[in-house]
Amino acid sequence: FETYLDVRQYRLYHVKSRPDDLKSLISERKFLRSQDYNADKARFRFLSSIAFEIEGALAVLCFVYPYLWGGVPTWFGVSEDSELTRSLLFQGLCMVISKVTRLPFSLYGTFVLEDRHGFKTKDMTLGLFFSDMVKELALTAIIGAPLMAALITLIKWGGEWFYLYVWAFLMAFQFLMMFIYPNFIQPCFNKVEPLPKSPLRTKIEELASREDIKFPLKKLYQIDGSKRSAHSNAYMYGFCNNKRIVLFDTLIRQSTEPEIVAVLAHELGHWKLSHTLKNMIILSGQMLAMLWLFSRFIGNEDLYQSFGFEGSKNATVIGLMLFSSVYAPISQVTGLLMTVWSRKCEFEADEFAVNLGYAPSLRSGLIKLQEANLGTMVPDWLYSAYHHSHPPLVQRLSAIDDKAKKAS
Repeated sequence: FETYLDVRQYRLYHVKSRPDDLKSLISERKFLRSQDYNADKARFRFLSSIAFEIEGALAVLCFVYPYLWGGVPTWFGVSEDSELTRSLLFQGLCMVISKVTRLPFSLYGTFVLEDRHGFKTKDMTLGLFFSDMVKELALTAIIGAPLMAALITLIKWGGEWFYLYVWAFLMAFQFLMMFIYPNFIQPCFNKVEPLPKSPLRTKIEELASREDIKFPLKKLYQIDGSKRSAHSNAYMYGFCNNKRIVLFDTLIRQSTEPEIVAVLAHELGHWKLSHTLKNMIILSGQMLAMLWLFSRFIGNEDLYQSFGFEGSKNATVIGLMLFSSVYAPISQVTGLLMTVWSRKCEFEADEFAVNLGYAPSLRSGLIKLQEANLGTMVPDWLYSAYHHSHPPLVQRLSAIDDKAKKAS
């Protein structure tokens, strides 16, 4: 089904003339650049997905994972009965193999595809690329290994109700990562510094302090996103009355001050309308349901044996790996429902910014972001409904115009 959607969208990437509703919004040069870029990405994604599917199928048919699981005690000198140590080594081995097999695709995507279309910056060298990869592996080991050890321990200790304990632990871990990532992990990859005093900073602070918003902004940062890519972004994070906003330097360079403030008004709309909180509640419910299903799954001895894990003694890490594959179709359905929900939230956040008086700036800001990031200009409706968490540009602009007329 997803391949069918890809083909539908790929055909539209070869449209060479701007649709009527884009002629007054996007220049012909930007339109053609976007079409070429997205066609290239689609071809690359199609070929890489075929390679990954073949890799996954061969791994299952040739019993690669049972071989690795059985080989860990011999290769690393650990006891077969030491499930925790054996599981961590098995996960680490799988992670390294995955990194190696996907390395050519990562290199091509960064140094060929992104470079061809002007998104790879001069600072993104092979040295920086591999430095990032080493940091990612190190952070995965530092954070991922204790996390996996805690999950295995909780599942073993929790008995038939383990899914409740694991759910509570993962929720707490998510909140902890909301603090750890921006303060300790992000600085490992990017330079994060306070946004200098300027008219832009003043306008953002005035926006946050408006009586109809009252966003508890404590820190305002800029990040050197241009070190790795010309794509632009902005995000918010923080707990309760201790919020922070981070702007990519690419966003600051590509947009005017009113446009940046309007885009942030949209983002503050998500906060004011409790979209972030509602998303967390929905996702926590999904996680609890998934863990409950896993609790019904983990004791199925026949399933382990059917994948070649005859001597695994229903090891937790093996159960997690097999369950993730079985759960994938359900994940696609819940993902589609979340996409529908996300689009509703985007329209509501746009309306919030419009009601604050930012309709013209939001409109021009969204157009610039679409142009700068070479976003999809001619989306297939079915492909977009399935994959895109944000509505197409034309739909958003039409809704903004309608809301602006009503507001006036």
